[in-house]
This record gives sequence, C-alpha cells and structure tokens, in this order.
Amino acid sequence: MYALMYRYLLKWIDPELIHSLSTHFLKVSGSLAPTHYLMAHLLKPPVEGMGIKTLGLAFEHPLGVAGGFDKDACCLSGIDTLGFSFVEVGTVTPLPQPGNPRKRLFRLYEDEAIINRMGFPNAGMKQIAHNLRAASSFRKPIVISLGKNKVTDLALAYEDYVKVVQTLYEVGDFFIINISSPNTPDLRKLQTRAYLGDLLSHTQQAIRELAGTDSPKPLLVKVSPDLADSDLDALLDLSIQHQIGGIVATNTTLSRDGLQSTARNEEGGLSGRPLHQRSTEVIRYIYRRTEGQMPIIGVGGIFGGDDIWEKMMAGATLVQAYTGFIYRGPWFVKTALTQLQQKMRTEGIEHIGEIIGRAN
Repeated sequence: MYALMYRYLLKWIDPELIHSLSTHFLKVSGSLAPTHYLMAHLLKPPVEGMGIKTLGLAFEHPLGVAGGFDKDACCLSGIDTLGFSFVEVGTVTPLPQPGNPRKRLFRLYEDEAIINRMGFPNAGMKQIAHNLRAASSFRKPIVISLGKNKVTDLALAYEDYVKVVQTLYEVGDFFIINISSPNTPDLRKLQTRAYLGDLLSHTQQAIRELAGTDSPKPLLVKVSPDLADSDLDALLDLSIQHQIGGIVATNTTLSRDGLQSTARNEEGGLSGRPLHQRSTEVIRYIYRRTEGQMPIIGVGGIFGGDDIWEKMMAGATLVQAYTGFIYRGPWFVKTALTQLQQKMRTEGIEHIGEIIGRAN
C-alpha cells in the first residue's frame, strides 16, 4: 500500500514538504499515548537473537535511523514507535543555520536514491539540547552528529565541534564527527592530516574533561565513500592514535555512475541503492585495516534484511538507514528485521553478532 501511495502520489510532492509533514505527524502521534501504543504494537520488529553490545551500550538490534531525519530532536517519541534501536540527531552546529537555498532535496525514484544539498540546517545546539532534555522518556541510545557552522573558518573548525559536544554531552550517548558531508564548502578537507589531528585531539580532550572520573562517551568519525585508500589509511591512523571509538562508513557520495533519473545531475550528496556497494567496500577495507578492533557503523543502501546481512558480514557492528526507510515506509524496520531473522535461520545463525566480519 505504501509503495503504491509513494509511486502514484508522494513522489510528485516536494520531498522536503513531505519530510516536514512526516516529522510533524511523528511528533504529534508519538506524544499521544493511544497512538504511540498502537503504532509501537503494529510496528514492533522481531528482536530475538538480535541484541548487540558495543560502544559501551546495549542495542536491542543493529538497525538505527541515520542523521538528517530528525535534525532537531523534535520527534523522538514518534521515531520510538517505528522500531529503530537507536537514533542519530543532527547534524548540530553551534549557531542555528537555515542551510542551503531550496530546492535542495531530490528523489531519484528510478534509482531508489536521494540527492541532497541541505547544508546542515538545524536549530542550533542550545535549542537541540533543550529538545533532548524534553524527550527524557526516550530510552534508546542517542547519537549526536557534530558539525561546524558554514561561516566558521576551517582553521577554527575544531572550536565549533568542541562547543557542540560541550553543550550536548549530557544528553547524548555517543557522538559522531561529521567531516564528510559534501554540502558545506571545504568541509571534507577536515578529513586530511592538515586538520584532522587537531580536530580529534581537541574534541577528545573536551570529552575527557566532561567525563571527569567516568568513562568518556565514545566519539566516532564519519567518512566519505569518495576517499582514496591512502587518504582513508591516514584517517584511520589518526583515529587510532587519538583513541577514536569507531568509524561510520559512509556519508553520501558525489559519484553519479550508472544513474538513470533525470535528477542525476543535481549537485549534492547521493544516498540510497547506488551507494550500497561502495559503502560495503569501505566497511570491508576498514575492518581489515583495523583487524576488526574498531567498531564500524555501516550506512549506505540499506533497504532490507539482506543489505543488513551484507554490511555486517563485511564488518559492520551496527547499521543505519535513511533513504531505504523513506522509500519503504513505516514498516521498514519490522520488515527488514523479519527478513534478517529468516536469513539467520536459513544460515544456522543463532545470534546476529556471529556474522560480524565473517566475509573477511
């Protein structure tokens, strides 16, 4: 039903408008006890044999929602009903910013993909901290994506990341440094040795100071799928040196290989089905390069249980979805985990953790 509605109605409506309406619906429905209970009951996914312990946290299953869906932490109660095991908020910047001019979000229906050039639109760290405190009933792990304001010079970018983590430390469970979005000018330069060492050093130092006598909350780095192996090696070396907790692989891509949609030449980052193979290759490379010692969150082209299986076989400990969720609708998590459980039974796997990195 959702597929038919998407094909004949939703795909003709401005995608950013649909996104706004969807998050508003989740905010309202999640705040009302009867609708929250009904949706959670209808959409509850199977979780037997799915639990994952990593990053010092317990996850009910490996599938979370990626950053960009709930940028301002305004509909966590509604997302809770959809069955995801964790939620990424943001990307968050110190000051509120509107992002890039519209139109900036494009569906590539024929390719099961999305191109976005959003540019980190968000309400700013103080408002998002307020929203997260107001959502204290949300009990699943929250990961916060850290970013810099567009106007901040690269040489001072680390100050923005430190400010955001200082403001949101108490309301997040772990954090992701977003230095790989293609939609903020020069942001990807922060992945290079010229900037990355200082950025990781300052941010980790801030986290250690905030933690006090407690264990510091994990800090991860989100990487681009467009990095050459040598650049990825340098990034991994610095991540290990600065005791980074894990890698998120990957962000969106600038590649347009093999696309059919008429919107294929729009500027911005591409996500969805065309990214699946490349993101899996990067996961496998990182797993081998770090000998499986660094947790990896796999992102890119996850539409069902087979895609989760492939990412975890390559080395992902957890996975995130965004575009697949948009195309598949509210039953996405339940359907994907049902498929994953069937795959486990077929392969004789009792616990999903058994397959992590097995393809290597």
